[in-house]
Amino acid sequence: MVNKLDVRTPFDGMFIGQVDVADEATIEAALERAYRLHRDRRQWLKKQDRIAILRRAAGIVRSRREELAFQVASESGKPLKDSLVEVDRGIDCLDICVEELRTNAGYVVPMDINATSAGRLAFTQHEPIGVVLAISAFNHPFNLVVHQVAPAVAVGAPVVIKPSAKTPLSCSAVLEIFAEAGLPDGWAQMVLPTDNELIGRIVSDPRVSFLTFIGSASVGWRLRSRLAPGARCALEHGGIAPVIVAHDADLDAAIPRLGRAAFWHAGQACVSVQRVFADRRISEKLAEGIADFGKSLVTGDPTLMATDVGPLITHAENDRVASWVNEAAESGGGKLVSGGRKISASCYENTVLLDPSAEAKVSQREVFGPVVSVYSYDDIDAAIRQANDTPFSFQAAAFTSNIDTAMHCYRNLDGTAVMVNEHTLFRVDWMPFAGARQSGHGVGGIPHTMREMQIEKMMVWRSDALN
Repeated sequence: MVNKLDVRTPFDGMFIGQVDVADEATIEAALERAYRLHRDRRQWLKKQDRIAILRRAAGIVRSRREELAFQVASESGKPLKDSLVEVDRGIDCLDICVEELRTNAGYVVPMDINATSAGRLAFTQHEPIGVVLAISAFNHPFNLVVHQVAPAVAVGAPVVIKPSAKTPLSCSAVLEIFAEAGLPDGWAQMVLPTDNELIGRIVSDPRVSFLTFIGSASVGWRLRSRLAPGARCALEHGGIAPVIVAHDADLDAAIPRLGRAAFWHAGQACVSVQRVFADRRISEKLAEGIADFGKSLVTGDPTLMATDVGPLITHAENDRVASWVNEAAESGGGKLVSGGRKISASCYENTVLLDPSAEAKVSQREVFGPVVSVYSYDDIDAAIRQANDTPFSFQAAAFTSNIDTAMHCYRNLDGTAVMVNEHTLFRVDWMPFAGARQSGHGVGGIPHTMREMQIEKMMVWRSDALN
């Protein structure tokens, strides 16, 4: 008998569906099927067929946009207005895969430049790396799955995906859409083991050639250590995104951008604005402005279009966020400008702290909740040093009207991307998206993920006719 996992809404615990729990035999069958597909070149999908499948999948998603968005809102707690944007991003990702396939090519390797290379012609082509194992996260249950599955389909790599146990319905929907679009059986399979040791054994299986993981740093690095020799990986972990706000920044523009990026999806994004370092001359005004912005947002049922901020993914996460804020306000020396309490068992108030201790959890660890801290500085270089003083490095930002200040922040802030007069949450799906240090390994973004899932194979041809 197959065990079932109940799926419930994080907002009110309502039952919304069931999925099968995968046991060891189910996982073995999925891996073996994927591996056999890759090893039999006669079954490889032609590029023109992959393009057609991706196009049809995009069309199906467009036709079901509202239905898919409601499912995202229900199971993840992301407000419906933002869930609609997430589905639109998924469509973009499918379209980008098609565009990338048009130019995804090898190159001619120079020959005939010395005696050794005379009479030879060489070129490279791309081939799929092998079986892709994707482990996904709850916070963008539709788009993250598309980000991990669509590039594999595009390059012709069989993919086995394990979604978050909290949000498996969107993953199931994505795979059903690919099947309806014409993807043959076995090329994209979902497995959902609930045994962590079993997950570790999947990762270490030598049939897995590439791991794409989205989740916590502690889990990601541990799984990477278990990969079989030769297997590659891309890890996307969290960050505690820093922002520098100079005294000459346009606060009327900065406040809504920072507030939106701090409280969007209740702060449950890896590059949410969490730490804002502001010139002391403006820090209190900035903190109060972000607090007022947070108070203007509607927190509640994510399936309603009027809702701006939804719940935390679990009641336990809501409790954790509350304890971290209490620590920062009571023993961490921070001033509680706004928020600081649970609205319900699942929702937390949008919260702004001013000058919490640099040692507080909200300063050193990823909050993953609707909490932003503002730190006053007198010297911008000291602020940058404090911003960099964590084991995480992802996206950062600076707000200023001075180009020299902008360039100084860009050059000195640790991060794989620095936004100027834009929040850290900014992303488009064709740009490189990568964490450094504890925040990740490898590069995301559709074109970059496709390249990570391929190998470059060279042919060298010797011919007397080339002499």
